[in-house]
Amino acid sequence: MPPELQHTEQAEREAEKQAEKAEVQAYFESTGFERWNRIYSDSDEVNGVQRNIRIGHQKTVDAVLELLRQQGDLANRSFCDAGCGVGSLSLPLAALGAGSIEASDLSAAMVAEASRRATAAGLPSERLRFTTSDLESLQGRYDTVICLDVFIHYPQAAAEAMVRHLAAMAERQLIVSFAPYTPLLALLKQIGQLFPGPSRTTRAYTLREEGIVAAAAESGFRPVHRCLNQAPFYFSRLIAFERTLG
Repeated sequence: MPPELQHTEQAEREAEKQAEKAEVQAYFESTGFERWNRIYSDSDEVNGVQRNIRIGHQKTVDAVLELLRQQGDLANRSFCDAGCGVGSLSLPLAALGAGSIEASDLSAAMVAEASRRATAAGLPSERLRFTTSDLESLQGRYDTVICLDVFIHYPQAAAEAMVRHLAAMAERQLIVSFAPYTPLLALLKQIGQLFPGPSRTTRAYTLREEGIVAAAAESGFRPVHRCLNQAPFYFSRLIAFERTLG
């Protein structure tokens, strides 16, 4: 391919990526925030699908918390909660005594709500800090980097690139969850595209697990724990990676 055409294709892909990021950000600053704030709360103002998503997501959060409890020594560990939403993971992790947590989200509205919930729960601000940031802009080094149910906004190649980026920030452990690709989920996604309207959100991607694992391996991480958390309308593959020696 001539260099000028390759450059044009790269520019088009970057423009599409930025447009999709802007779409996701705009959604979570408006109707998306209201919808997901209700889902990730005790509100009764949710429909059956949203209630099941709440149940499924909580299963994923609980699985991570249990894994971290088993590992122990939380007080001497640092955590990055990438794409923290309203603090579904960060708040209970702080309550368990985590040494420090840097939590961030693309949506300023989500970050403000997470901070409000932390204050209401009396959690120490010196150990739990919230910032507004996209995943690509995150920096720093942490014992453990966690990214739950965020890759649904990333197509396969972009999600794999994000795994490599987050892995570079993790000294010991990387934990991610994503909607796994299966023929059934692919079919349901296609059917869902036929019903535009207020129930539609942003584009949602299912990911091939082997690509995520390969991306982590390129960064020196191996999977040590896998589980599939599900409820009706919710499927999430959770994988915990540890850095290999050498």
